[in-house]
Amino acid sequence: MYNLLPGLTVIEASSFVASPTAGLYLAQMGAEVIRVDQIGGGPDFRRWPVTEGGDSLYWENLNRAKKSLALDLGRPEGRELLQALVRATGQFVTNFPVKGFLAHETLAQGHPDLITVRVMGWPDGSPALDYTVNNAVGYPMLTGPGPDPVNHVLPAWDLLTGAYAAFAMMAALRRRDTTGEGGEIRIPLSDVAIGTVANLGGIAEVMHTGTDRPRLGNTVFGLFGRDFTTRDGKRTMIVVVTHRQWANLIAALNLGDAIARVEADRGVSFAHDDGLRFTHRDALFPLFEAAIAARDHDDLAAAFDAGGIVHSAYGTMADAVRDPRLVTNNPIFGTTDDPSGTRYPAVGAFATLPAEDRRPPAPAPRNGQHSEQILAETLGLSSGEIARLFDTGIAATTK
Repeated sequence: MYNLLPGLTVIEASSFVASPTAGLYLAQMGAEVIRVDQIGGGPDFRRWPVTEGGDSLYWENLNRAKKSLALDLGRPEGRELLQALVRATGQFVTNFPVKGFLAHETLAQGHPDLITVRVMGWPDGSPALDYTVNNAVGYPMLTGPGPDPVNHVLPAWDLLTGAYAAFAMMAALRRRDTTGEGGEIRIPLSDVAIGTVANLGGIAEVMHTGTDRPRLGNTVFGLFGRDFTTRDGKRTMIVVVTHRQWANLIAALNLGDAIARVEADRGVSFAHDDGLRFTHRDALFPLFEAAIAARDHDDLAAAFDAGGIVHSAYGTMADAVRDPRLVTNNPIFGTTDDPSGTRYPAVGAFATLPAEDRRPPAPAPRNGQHSEQILAETLGLSSGEIARLFDTGIAATTK
């Protein structure tokens, strides 16, 4: 946690991954993020993984450092309170539909400087999920050995969309500071996905070659990179990204003479050409397989580390949790008193500011935990009016 955004309040009305991630990143950098949910929780409030008591560890971690206002959004007065809150603060992140009571044109009436960042599925408003967008852009047909498609378990497009939404909010704030102009920014998940494919050269590659890239399994396209198994049965990934690493890898495995024979036989030099190493992997991989299979992992890891070679043994997520470098000695983690009551390493901001002290991670709110505070301080309602909202079930609070 850092205090880089003091005085900035962002209202968030969202669910699932992408939109809450935008609010999370803003909160971790010091913004006051007020998440507005249906009383009792939105559609993602109990999403797995859950504890034995039914508390969602997923929700708890995507909503750290936020405040919570619980309203009955099925009733007109509840919806009007959310609209008033957005207008009172001027910054709004949501994945609600373009049309309806949270349409930007409705919210911006009398408030032309309002900024709305809206996460969407497809640009036309059709729904989409990470797992369906990923299929549409073609990555499952490039992943694994084939022929069947392989879905990955990481919701990468959701996370990229959330980060892009947070960036878009900051860019819009910068423009408003300069010009006074607000506006709506729409960020479709599908555009983030296909735009990223384009940024990585994927569209240009298909148009240039006229065909899809072949399935490569665990081989890295265009580089010398693949998984290998050591003598003691540990599977490790090795990737060469610089020419110096290539030279050091050959030296660590004592493969200089064998590589030289391949170069002579094929009339090539691998010393300064990533593409040639990839193209001639049929000759190179067997040499490396044999050399690595003759060594134990810890011995190889020490030699690779000394040579600056990029490598990592495959491990489980349970292994990662116990890894000092990743979690147990990593300063981005701390402990908090979370609503679930479960104790585990909680993560704060990913970024590190060497010149500033890092604040500990903040817990997620309980549904409606800050309702009274928000209604009083942000909307300026009287104690009597707040009591009426609670008594009539328009708003709810959790002490």
